[in-house]
Amino acid sequence: MSASKAEVAAFMAAEFPQSKCKVEAVGDRGATVSHDVGADELRPGGTVSGPVLMSVADVALYVAILGEIGIVPLAVTTSLTINFLRKPSSAARIIGECKLIKVGRTLVVGEVSLFSEGMEEPVAHVVGTYSIPPQR
Repeated sequence: MSASKAEVAAFMAAEFPQSKCKVEAVGDRGATVSHDVGADELRPGGTVSGPVLMSVADVALYVAILGEIGIVPLAVTTSLTINFLRKPSSAARIIGECKLIKVGRTLVVGEVSLFSEGMEEPVAHVVGTYSIPPQR
C-alpha cells in the first residue's frame, strides 16, 4: 500500500507543522524534499549547520518510506550516517533526494544525496535505516 505525494504532504503538514521541509516528489521508491535556509540555521562561517542537513535527510527518507509503504506514523529512524562533502550555500535551498535501497517487512534502508539548489555536486551523502512497526 503506497501513499501519494498529496497524502504524504498532508500527513507531514498535520503531524510536523514545525518542519520547514516541503515535499517535492514521491514515488518510484524515492522522494525529493526541499528546505529553505534561514539565518538562524547557519553556523559561524556562513555555512548551513549539520543538524539542518541531517534533518532534511531524515525527512527525505521518511517521506520516501511513507510513499512506498503508506502512512505508517510509527516508522522510526534506527540509524543515520552522514558524510559532509562540501560547504553548502547559505543563500540556496537544500534539496534532499532519497532512493530506497531495501524495503523489508521490519527495516527499510535508503540513501539521500543533499544538494544546495543550483549546485551539481552533493554537499552531503546520507545512509539511513528505519524500523517499521508490525502491520495488523
